[in-house]
Amino acid sequence: MIKTIILIGGPMKGTRFRPLSLELPKPLFPVAGYPIIYHHIEACSKVPHMKEVILIGFYQPNDALNKFISNVQQEFKIQVRYLQEYTALGTAGGLYHFRDQILAGKPDSFFVMNSDVCGDFPLKEMLSFTVQKGGGSHCTVLGTEATRQQSLNYGCIVENKNTHEVLHYVEKPETYISTTINCGVYLFSPDIFCTLEKIFKKNQEDNYKLHERDCDPNMQMKETIRLEQDIFVPMAGSGKLYVYHTDRFWSQIKTSGAAIYANRHYLALYQNWHKERLAKNGELKPQIIGDVYIHPTADVHPTAVLGPNVSVGKHAVIGEGARVRESIVLEGAVLQDHCCVLYSVIGWNVTIGMWTRVEGTPNDPNPNKPFAKVDVKDTFSPDGKLNPSITVIGSNVQVPSEVILLNAMVLPDKSLAGSCKNQIIL
Repeated sequence: MIKTIILIGGPMKGTRFRPLSLELPKPLFPVAGYPIIYHHIEACSKVPHMKEVILIGFYQPNDALNKFISNVQQEFKIQVRYLQEYTALGTAGGLYHFRDQILAGKPDSFFVMNSDVCGDFPLKEMLSFTVQKGGGSHCTVLGTEATRQQSLNYGCIVENKNTHEVLHYVEKPETYISTTINCGVYLFSPDIFCTLEKIFKKNQEDNYKLHERDCDPNMQMKETIRLEQDIFVPMAGSGKLYVYHTDRFWSQIKTSGAAIYANRHYLALYQNWHKERLAKNGELKPQIIGDVYIHPTADVHPTAVLGPNVSVGKHAVIGEGARVRESIVLEGAVLQDHCCVLYSVIGWNVTIGMWTRVEGTPNDPNPNKPFAKVDVKDTFSPDGKLNPSITVIGSNVQVPSEVILLNAMVLPDKSLAGSCKNQIIL
């Protein structure tokens, strides 16, 4: 029996994803028509003997999360539960806190996945790789290649090229270590809880020593356990930590720009696995260029042109002669006649006026560098100017007719009076 744990974080996380995460927990944001963690659960459902998926985070239970869990359980015929942490416990603290729930039923092994990554997850291949290594008390990390410069932003892995054992692990090193990076997907044997218990007890002892020395009643207890620094760093070189390489699509989703990039690749994956999800050209249908997802309840005028790489959500309306490219249009949005939307995220129940142009700047990896990843750029440049990025329009925004929005970020519930360029509209 196998389980999967998906770490979904909480409301203090995902701040770089605002204003989109103001309305909906970031893991539920729709990419290619489905929530980010829907793609995780779909990949898990294809693994033989997968019995349960557990979501761990510190979001308050809400209608959106409950509805999502109910829907995926019905679709994939797999048990899905949400376990709420009482506070942020770190990437491994939640695993230890809910160890009894995870070990219930005596699983042979379990996957752990970060919710802010996307990709064509090779879970079955990771499982086969681990079995070949003898199973036992092993941990397998999914790894991929990055550029030398970008590797500094990830956990870096030095391995034995013959056995793929991890010899050295450094989280976000200051200097170059390796171009093999951690993808945020792991396969553990239940023995990992012995290691977690030792670290938890050591943290408790450290807490008591600090309190005895400082006697500060306001001092915070060290309750977090970090998977990368506290587990992988000491495990490296012990013969128990291995890396499985993937050359398939993989990316982080830290920003709205990364969501547009992920949207493009998930739509491309539909060509292999879910062609029925992709819109097709036909009589009395809009013109489709490349990969486009249109929700069955959306109303798109036959003279509109969509694509490549566009997702249109529930009950969205796209008017006559509209042009949409490399964008995500969310539920209830209205794009009026002859508007043009490029490299943008149009939020829930937004109205874009007639003949309006909404355009952003793509944040794609450098195509001239092999293994390049999406850069997570700062919102502002050193001289205080807004860095060019995709345009993001928060929910319930009214954009008037015949204006231009370029590289803008608009917070929810605004009514714009005119054009704006390189601005955040608060």
